[in-house]
Amino acid sequence: MTLQEMAWEFAEIFDELDAEQINEVLAANVPIETLEFFVEYCERFAKGAVISNTKRGQLPNLMLVGYLLRTLEDRLEISDN
Repeated sequence: MTLQEMAWEFAEIFDELDAEQINEVLAANVPIETLEFFVEYCERFAKGAVISNTKRGQLPNLMLVGYLLRTLEDRLEISDN
């Protein structure tokens, strides 16, 4: 499986999760400090950028999905060895 295929598969699975399942995934895979960092970083970043309020609110989620994809990628590489 390529990284692109993995990302698409992840997006499809993640899209099917309800809020409780998403919270379980986050609790098991993302330290609270990382979640707090994403929110804080995106607030600072958005202050200097011309971004709509709707998009500003989505920035932490985008970073979170990228983090989860990278975590999955690392785990798959480890399990292959």
